[in-house]
Amino acid sequence: MAASNRPGMGALPYGGGVTFRVWAPSANAVCVAGTFNGWSANAAPLTHESGGYWSTDVPGAGVGDRYKFVLTTPFAAAPLWKNDPYARSLTHSNGDSIVADPDYTWHDPGYSTPAWNSLVLYELHVGSFLFDAAHHRRGNFDTVVSKLDELVDLGVNGILVMAADEFPGDVSWGYNPAYIFAIEESYGGPNGFRRLVDAAHERGIAVIFDVVYNHLGPDDLDLWRFNGWSPDGYEHQGGIYFYNDWRAQTLWGHTRPDYGRGEVRQYLRDNALRWLEQRHCDGLRWDATGWIRNVHGRNDDPGSDVPDGWSLMQWINSQIRERQPWKLIIAEDMQDNAWLTKDVAAGGAGFGSQWAAGFVHTLRRTLIAPDDRQRSMQDVRAILAQRFNGNAFQRVIYTESHDEVSKQEQARVPEMISPGNADGYFAQKRSTLGAAVVFTAPGIPMIFMGQEFLEWGFWSDARELDWSKASRLAGIRQLYRDLIRLRRNWFDTTRGLRGHDINVHHVNDGDKVIAFHRWDQGGARDDVVVVLNFAARAYASYRIGLPRGGQWHVRFNSDWRGYSALFGDHPSFDPWAEPGANGDGMPFGADVGLGAYSAVILSQD
Repeated sequence: MAASNRPGMGALPYGGGVTFRVWAPSANAVCVAGTFNGWSANAAPLTHESGGYWSTDVPGAGVGDRYKFVLTTPFAAAPLWKNDPYARSLTHSNGDSIVADPDYTWHDPGYSTPAWNSLVLYELHVGSFLFDAAHHRRGNFDTVVSKLDELVDLGVNGILVMAADEFPGDVSWGYNPAYIFAIEESYGGPNGFRRLVDAAHERGIAVIFDVVYNHLGPDDLDLWRFNGWSPDGYEHQGGIYFYNDWRAQTLWGHTRPDYGRGEVRQYLRDNALRWLEQRHCDGLRWDATGWIRNVHGRNDDPGSDVPDGWSLMQWINSQIRERQPWKLIIAEDMQDNAWLTKDVAAGGAGFGSQWAAGFVHTLRRTLIAPDDRQRSMQDVRAILAQRFNGNAFQRVIYTESHDEVSKQEQARVPEMISPGNADGYFAQKRSTLGAAVVFTAPGIPMIFMGQEFLEWGFWSDARELDWSKASRLAGIRQLYRDLIRLRRNWFDTTRGLRGHDINVHHVNDGDKVIAFHRWDQGGARDDVVVVLNFAARAYASYRIGLPRGGQWHVRFNSDWRGYSALFGDHPSFDPWAEPGANGDGMPFGADVGLGAYSAVILSQD
């Protein structure tokens, strides 16, 4: 059989057949066996192309057929039956590849990704978000779709979907990918994911997908010794897709891809572009980029750096920027390294934003501390003012993500504040104070699923969210809804919360009060002043500086009893700003009522 003249990798259906192409540089022969030829090991041979690639067209094969590649190599006594590295679908992680249907009728042609300064992200794990009782009590893409209207009502306009490549078994965080081109079959496979993206876009919600390139596997991974070869010491791993020396070492085994090999680089680049271009995602979150650029995931450790990994990130991000510059590519590096989000032309890795490690760790520590005297307003000031490369939106800010809430000793914020009493006064007050910081500080705000109704304990990928809390704690959800709407300038009274600028002008470490001014262009309905009280004491009248004179309006008071029967309902009336020195450098000042552990947001008409 002749080599195919059709481009592309993996299984590519065409009218009347399927093109198969695979990279196996050391193979002596390659065939494709499947349901279309009775699983014959030699009925459909592929022809060798340049660069170690093999291909052929197989008439009669079609969408839905199962298949595997059969490789004859000098490194194995018997032919190796291998799944397709580019398989778009599998029966399961140790089953068979499936010829996936490339056609899908999209309903999102008029959709456009929200501007980065208006994004509010909601991180979710498909398997534990909402169970489907008819499918082994696990979540899937369709159960996520069933809750999208509630997310729209909340004000969310971006979901960050935790890794959902095909992984071993049915219960996983997703960060052990067996096949990065396939979509987890138990979640609904390729069409299930397309339905989710389509439904999200129809509701104005962006979809950002979590990709894992810092390691692959380590289980159910046919890429191990793909054509039979690996060096001594790597008898059960390694091979052509991986480093086969000290650079292979990761926290998850000796499973770092060979970022210096052109075919592997192309494999990862093709994957990134597939999520964005064929699957219509609005962005990607790269997991653990520290372990792509450094063997031990460290800054300032040149002896352990992986230059190939850095150049890989630069190349892929440059390709995305050239083709779809409006899409958001996020690095989860967790070391506040500004070079991750610096432009490639300046030597940076070219990411659009990164998870802000200093922000989350400092804010969680501040909220969780049992004694008010342990809360440092200087620390809070530092994380409010932090930015990378002068750009406020080069950081994603949050108090909860899957990593921060996944262990008993590192649980949800309300649980950490009041273990065993996570719906009590202090847990409610200080966790919602943290939410107010997230939605008013410069950056791209994010919450983790269930945070909006005070989900507590620690998150498990095997346990469904307790959706009954959405009703029982409806006031807390309304608090999040109100904050999100202000952050997105829903009523055109808080434009400054979408701007870059901040001036933390009032820092009172003795009384644990901090205030800051946010603005975009400045002026009425733009200037926003946020006052935060990190202490148990309430104030009938607390003096703060304001940037403009005249009437200011309280747009939000987190102590309102409508949010919770436990709250103090401390009044905060619309203040009138008068000229005069206030000790914080602002030209006007006014007295503001402040509840304990509360936030007040002010702006002018």
